[in-house]
Amino acid sequence: MKLRFPFAALVGLLVLTGCPDKKRAENAETSTPAAPKLPKAPVFNADSAYAFTAKQVAFGPRVPNSKAHVACGNWMVAKLKGYGLKVVEQPFEAMTFDGTNIHARNIIAQYQPQAARRVAIFGHWDTRPFADNDKVKKNAPMDGASDGASAVAVALEMARVLSQQPDSLAPNVGVDFIFFDAEDWGHDETTQADLKNQLAGSSTDSWCLGSQYWTTHLLPANYKPEYGVLLDMVGAKGGVFTREETSRNYARGPLDKIWNTAAQLGYSDFFRFQDTGGITDDHVYTNKAGIPTLDIYHYNNSSDIFPAYHHATTDNMSIIDRKTLKAVGQTVLQTLYID
Repeated sequence: MKLRFPFAALVGLLVLTGCPDKKRAENAETSTPAAPKLPKAPVFNADSAYAFTAKQVAFGPRVPNSKAHVACGNWMVAKLKGYGLKVVEQPFEAMTFDGTNIHARNIIAQYQPQAARRVAIFGHWDTRPFADNDKVKKNAPMDGASDGASAVAVALEMARVLSQQPDSLAPNVGVDFIFFDAEDWGHDETTQADLKNQLAGSSTDSWCLGSQYWTTHLLPANYKPEYGVLLDMVGAKGGVFTREETSRNYARGPLDKIWNTAAQLGYSDFFRFQDTGGITDDHVYTNKAGIPTLDIYHYNNSSDIFPAYHHATTDNMSIIDRKTLKAVGQTVLQTLYID
């Protein structure tokens, strides 16, 4: 992930208001009604999510066409099947901006596949092949501990916990964990100005190749969940998550639900009620496909907007924090139990 973009560039998407509703108090004694009590939800285990992150990193950089990439994908599929989920792999081939032909696969795992009401949890499981934002090792591969592995880890832990619930404690929705491949092999005009983007002028954007493929080859066919949650860079120390512009405009209801739930759980230091600009990420393409999707990603309050470890070799296990994993995982898991 990815790049910041001017929101007007998203041609073809239905624009909704991004301004929060405000109700003026009629008098000084009027107070805000107490939020309804949260329904019972299972506990998200941050130690387990941390271990899942470390396991992915241990494979090495998960760059498409590499042995580490294949091995990690196989491990993910085996884990998800082991939790009793219905798992389907979606192999595809693509050309990257630098002319590399890659073999990739999206991985789809369904919890309660029989449920009519559904929610999608999205994330990408590949790593960028070069740390082009690194001040020392610009061409080195990256561990992708937060950018990639942490999102997969949160989703895997959610799948594990849900699979252990008896029917009486299951949420009233089915959950689809959809892991996109080849998300991070895009052309960064800032750090790679000397490289030609061979996809420029084509119908394919250089970023998010897996979600672009999936949204034009929906699996399951005709898939229409109530909403989607994209997780990206959700495991680092000091994680801050803001209300990104595309998320506000296309998935405002689910976004409000998640941020309000985080506040009730005591995680408002992580989930800030702060509106920020749009970025290019997988949710751009899922929204184009008609799936209202919000993006939870680590925002940096600076002109760069992304944290210093973004696309750098410092994105390793030393920055991963169980508190951040817990805040994200417990919040999203709890939200599944709110009708």
